[in-house]
Amino acid sequence: MIKAVVFDIGNVLISWRPDEIYNQVFGKERTKEFFDTVPIKTVNQALDRGAPFFPTVQKLAQEYPEWSAEIMAWHDRWAEMVTPEIPQSIRILRALRSKGMPVFALSNFGDETYDIAQVRYPFLAEFDRRYISGRLKWIKPEPEIYEIVERDSGLSGDALLFIDDLQDNIDAAQSRGWQTHLFQTPQGFADCVVAQGLLTIEEAQ
Repeated sequence: MIKAVVFDIGNVLISWRPDEIYNQVFGKERTKEFFDTVPIKTVNQALDRGAPFFPTVQKLAQEYPEWSAEIMAWHDRWAEMVTPEIPQSIRILRALRSKGMPVFALSNFGDETYDIAQVRYPFLAEFDRRYISGRLKWIKPEPEIYEIVERDSGLSGDALLFIDDLQDNIDAAQSRGWQTHLFQTPQGFADCVVAQGLLTIEEAQ
C-alpha cells in the first residue's frame, strides 16, 4: 500500500530548460559550442551537491575567460531556466495532500537555488518532507539519498511511489523496491495516480 508520494521537481513540477534560454540569448551554434567545450553541467552537479552558487560559477568563468558571459549567465539568468511550472502536476500534488496522502520532494537541487525557486514557486513549501540534494550532500541516483528518505520518513519499499523524469533515478528507486513512475507528460502522471487508486479521474485533472 502506498503511504507517500515522492516527487522530483525539475521537469515534473517545474520545467528545467537551460538549453532553451541559452539558445535564445546566445544563439544555437554558440550554445552548442559552449556546452561541448565548457563543463558547466559538471559544475551544476557540484551545485546540486551543495557547492556555493556564485563562487562556483565565477571560478569556472575565470578558468574559461573566453566563455565568461555564457558561464555567468548560469548564475545571473538561472531563474529564467527553471520556468514555467507544470500546472497539472501541481494540482495532483495538492489533490493528494487534500486526501491525506503525504507528499515528499526528492530532488537534485542546489541549496541556494532551491531558496530562489521557493520564492518564485510558493507551492514548493507545501511538501510534508523535503529531501534536497544540495542540503543532504548526496545526489540521485546515489543510493545514500534514497536511504535518507527511508530512514527519515520510516517508509520503504512499495510504501513509496516515486515520480521522476530520468530513468537512472527511477532504476535506483526500483532497486530498493519503491513503486515508480517515469514522468513524460502530466497526463501520464495523472493516469498513474488514478490507476493506483490515489485519485479519481476528475481529481487528477
